Amino acid sequence: MTSFDLSQDIFDKTAYENAVKHLRDARVVLPTFAELADPTSIASSIMAAADGISADEPHSANLYRVHWYNDENRSALTDVPGYIVLDEALTGVAAPIIVVLGGRFPMIGAHKVLPAYACLVTRIVSGQFDPTRHRAIWPSTGNYCRGGVAISRILGCRGVAVLPAGMSQERFDWLEDWVTEPADIVRTPGSESNVKEIYDKCAELSADSSNVILNQFSEYANYLAHYRCTGRALESVFMSLKEQRADLSLAAFVAGTGSAGTMAAGDYLKTIFGSQVVAVEPIECPTMLYNGYGEHNIQGIGDKHIPLIQNIMNTDIVVGVSDESSDHLNVLFNSGVGREYLTGRRGLDPKTVENLTVLGLSGIANVLAAIKTARLLDLGADDAVITVATDSAALYVSERERTEKTDFPNGFDQVSAGEVYARHMLGQGKEHMLEMTHQERRRVFNLGYYTWVEQQGVTLEDFEKRRDQRFWDGLQNTLPVWDAMIEEFNGHVGVNRPG
Repeated sequence: MTSFDLSQDIFDKTAYENAVKHLRDARVVLPTFAELADPTSIASSIMAAADGISADEPHSANLYRVHWYNDENRSALTDVPGYIVLDEALTGVAAPIIVVLGGRFPMIGAHKVLPAYACLVTRIVSGQFDPTRHRAIWPSTGNYCRGGVAISRILGCRGVAVLPAGMSQERFDWLEDWVTEPADIVRTPGSESNVKEIYDKCAELSADSSNVILNQFSEYANYLAHYRCTGRALESVFMSLKEQRADLSLAAFVAGTGSAGTMAAGDYLKTIFGSQVVAVEPIECPTMLYNGYGEHNIQGIGDKHIPLIQNIMNTDIVVGVSDESSDHLNVLFNSGVGREYLTGRRGLDPKTVENLTVLGLSGIANVLAAIKTARLLDLGADDAVITVATDSAALYVSERERTEKTDFPNGFDQVSAGEVYARHMLGQGKEHMLEMTHQERRRVFNLGYYTWVEQQGVTLEDFEKRRDQRFWDGLQNTLPVWDAMIEEFNGHVGVNRPG
């Protein structure tokens, strides 16, 4: 069984049977992708079992909160996923920018727990992961490995986080509270864009047959979970807004590439609405734009390579954003001086300014890329751009303090606030943008060869088949197969409710 094929045949019957008994003893029921895409379909008895369970607790009930429809307290369902709309008064462009909130996911406060669940559960129900003897290795730049550790804890298996040492301190603080042993946090050299070093460590760990590498950059479960669950959630948000504004159209979906899982939502929206798919990367590490490389601090995007699960041939625009912009706006949005400037000097609505705390570094970058997309496409007030905030500012307090100390040594005052807003928000133009022709798509697609074929051992045939959109369409057809396998597995477990 490979990443490209899913059979209903069980890969290892002993591993499967061990997993059934293990989860039966733990009284864990696994949600299907259909349930996570539409939580109203979850049985009321299961939903009731979550009452009184904290969203930050490693409890099996929280598996049923791994979706976009949690309320602000992450304890109850909402009809529409949480979102904010940024208007021209803040952004300087007429097109409304819709930001859907990943901070409402349980345990880690970021949507990466969704693909982590998807990547592990598909291994379990196909007999490729035995929780009684395997360790789940989660290579990541922060949020995915936190999600993996959280899911591992709930399922009663060892989860090992592999991430660069230069990521935000808040990530490590969380991991130290959640891992089974301190050795389960593996720090690799560098920062956000040093993914090759993560792969090297995983290659070393894979020499031990008890370690199973769950690489978000190449696991198609990551792509499919976002296609089905995130895509549908964003559709729900847009349609809710369209009920209020009948003339509203969806012009584009914008997201940082990262592992490229979230980009799958763009494929979904493009199928439904014909919206353009816009990929974001740092100009300090402009791989898609200029075949470039480099270091940056937009934690969550831009990693000096093209993920295997990135559907490059369906990408319409690439946008480069500077990490200086996201760093400085993080200070503006989350300091008293900055908020006072925005509400006082600029006259912005205090609620709008308060809502900006939902944006982490990659969320800020996504908003800036949405602004640039609106300028490039000459979008008007009826042309919406939708994006996501993977996490919130709460994960970057240490980064904000560092930026204030290094970039504003004389203090961040009203003058600094005005300069940051003018330069990094209103000053976003059309530079470092590329509308993808067929030839440009081929160029960027070809960049992936060096990582996946030469370094990671993917066959040339499997690499090449990803050029054809029929490959991705066929991949999406495996979702009902996986759901059927999850339901069959739950039947063998024989537990009626979590807890």
